Amino acid sequence: MSGHSKWSTIKRQKAVSDAKKGAVFTKLANAITIAVKEGEPDPESNFRLRLAIEKAREFNMPKENVEKARERGLGKGLDGELQEVVFEGFAPYGVAVIAQVVTDNKNRIAAQLKNVFTKAGGSLGGTGSVSYLFQRVGEIAVAKDDLSEESVLDKAMVAEADDMVERQDVFLVYTKENNLHRVKSSLERQGLRILSADLIYSPNKETMVILADSTKVQEIENFLDSLADLEDVQDVYSNLG
Repeated sequence: MSGHSKWSTIKRQKAVSDAKKGAVFTKLANAITIAVKEGEPDPESNFRLRLAIEKAREFNMPKENVEKARERGLGKGLDGELQEVVFEGFAPYGVAVIAQVVTDNKNRIAAQLKNVFTKAGGSLGGTGSVSYLFQRVGEIAVAKDDLSEESVLDKAMVAEADDMVERQDVFLVYTKENNLHRVKSSLERQGLRILSADLIYSPNKETMVILADSTKVQEIENFLDSLADLEDVQDVYSNLG
C-alpha cells in the first residue's frame, strides 16, 4: 500500500517542539474521549480506546490527562460535546484528501478547513466526494531492529496480515479493519517490536496521483501539514503517490 501513512504523521508529531506539545496532547485527549464515547470505557474491551491510550503513553502524556479525557467520554468534566467528523476534498493537482476531525464545533472547523483548502488552491468537498478512493484498514509500524524484510514478511503471513511494505526506518504491516488487534497481538507474540498501530484511510493503488515535479510534491506536503496543524484535526490522508 502507498500514499500518506499514519506512521509519517506520528513521526512528525513526535518531532514537534515543546511549544506545540500542548496541541498534540489535545489531539490525543480527544481521541481517548471519542473512543470512550463510542465504545466501552474499559480499554480491555475497547480496542480503539486501548490504541488511543497507548499512543498517549508514547508521547508521555500525563496520566491525569488520560483520566480526564476518559471521564469526558463518560459525560463528566469539561463542557462541550465532542463529535467525530470526516471531511473530504481536493488539494491542488487533483490530489484527494481526507481530514479526520474531533471537534465540539463542526461549523468552526469546517470554516478553518475551507480556508486552508482555498488558500492552497484546493477545494473542500461534500461527503463521499473522495472517500470512495480510500479503504479503511489497520496499519502497524514494526521496528526494523536489524530484521530482514523476508523474516518480517514471514511473521506477517503467520499473523494473516494483508500486506507489508518496507520503508527507510520501519516495516508497515496492513490488515483488514476488524483484524488489527488480532494481527498486532500475533506480531508481538512472535517477538516483533510494535511502534504504533492505528486505523487509517489507505488510498486505492489504481487511483494514486503521481507527481513528477518535486516542487509540486513539496507544495502538497506543506498543505497536508497545514491541515494537520489545525487543533481539531486528528489525522490527514491523501492519495499522493
